[in-house]
Amino acid sequence: MRRAAAPPSASDWLQVESLDLEGQGVAHDAQGKVVFIEGALAGETVRALIQRRKNAWEQGELCELARPSPLRVQPACAHFGLHRGACGGCKVQHLEPSAQVAVKQRALEDNLAHLAKVRAEQILRPIEGPAWAYRHRARLSVRHVAAKGVVLVGFHERQSRYVADMASCAILPAGVSRLLLPLRGLIGSLQTRDRLPQIELAVGERQMPDGSYGPSTALVLRHLVPLPPADVQQLEGFAAAQQAIGLQWWLQPKGPDTVHRLGGHGEAGLDLVYRLPEFGVVMPFKPTDFTQVNAGINSVMVGRAVRLLQPQPTERVIDWFCGLGNFSLALARSAAAVLGVEGSAALVERAQGNAALNACAQRTSFVERNLFEMSAERLMADGHADKWLVDPPREGALALCKALADAVGAPVPGWKPPRRIVYVSCNPATLARDAGLLVHQAGYRCTHAGVVNMFPHTAHVESMAVFEHQDLEHAHRP
Repeated sequence: MRRAAAPPSASDWLQVESLDLEGQGVAHDAQGKVVFIEGALAGETVRALIQRRKNAWEQGELCELARPSPLRVQPACAHFGLHRGACGGCKVQHLEPSAQVAVKQRALEDNLAHLAKVRAEQILRPIEGPAWAYRHRARLSVRHVAAKGVVLVGFHERQSRYVADMASCAILPAGVSRLLLPLRGLIGSLQTRDRLPQIELAVGERQMPDGSYGPSTALVLRHLVPLPPADVQQLEGFAAAQQAIGLQWWLQPKGPDTVHRLGGHGEAGLDLVYRLPEFGVVMPFKPTDFTQVNAGINSVMVGRAVRLLQPQPTERVIDWFCGLGNFSLALARSAAAVLGVEGSAALVERAQGNAALNACAQRTSFVERNLFEMSAERLMADGHADKWLVDPPREGALALCKALADAVGAPVPGWKPPRRIVYVSCNPATLARDAGLLVHQAGYRCTHAGVVNMFPHTAHVESMAVFEHQDLEHAHRP
């Protein structure tokens, strides 16, 4: 017979020691058991309402605060809360923004030290920017609550599958935040309102007739049944009334491959782009393409990566996990040749198109490779490159780093390892794992590391690290 879970109960007073990667306070009780506390900050004395109990740890919510941290602040968003039922889009609005960055920097350093036994020789200054209205990508859930006669549009509630009752959002651009209530009214008026589970948001820019750029906002409506003409007409009328933000509807009847623009041919053209002004790059994208959530921070991050990599007019660079060409096209402004490598033939084709649009085609080429099944032989077959840019998904670049370590141990004639690697990561644990391989098996030093605050008010840690090959760096340093 299954034992019933113990009811929630308040803990004794606890001293919070740190924050974990989920933004929870970490403490130890009198018996030494770890206690994770939602809403608690480092240095605080608290009591927690314990809701989960395991042999080695417990988890709960802050229920009483005896000594608050001096870094605790009043959240700016009316929908943020530390209790179940509050909006779950943000984790740490109650922590002063610069302190959030310091926590992320510590998380990066701790992962490198403990998981990889690696210490960066120099800590980079964090890349950070505005803490509000930064989120240009989001997936908003939609739910028609028939019993209350309302439609909810927003993020999920904290620790819940329910949709938060949101009238605004402080991390979305102001024009999109103002749309939340009108969207609720619009969806509620549609015949298919019970069959519309989500709206995906992508904010970019569009080219105006005079050559300047204005706002462009794409909403991808997931619909489980065909939309009747009356619903389509209402969507079109809604978009027409929101020209100040360049609103365009896209429809997704099934999987991601079915996404198409309402009334169009499914191509963004220059109606939805982001730019890298430092490099004169314009990047058309579709609203379901992977692009960074924070366009301003992405532009700064690309600039730093290029400066750290220092591509020279005589050098060949490989951009692994190149996507649409976010780094490749910027690198092509100064390198002799850039090879972009991606796991999708469709992305390779899109990257080639972006290179042509930005007059980079002569210096760039793109190929499809399964980067999670790399080998030393496959890696060396793509030829020697002076430098690498690596920007993997959360899973990291384990196969690529293993292949590099194997190739360093048994190189073919004419191939040498890259003397410098810039690794951009969205997961400090997989970065640390791969850094351990590069340093302890492939002969590299970690010369720089630092965080990129791509997601303010969340526990997400974006980071960047630089590796120099110890046998090559002095002989070839530019």
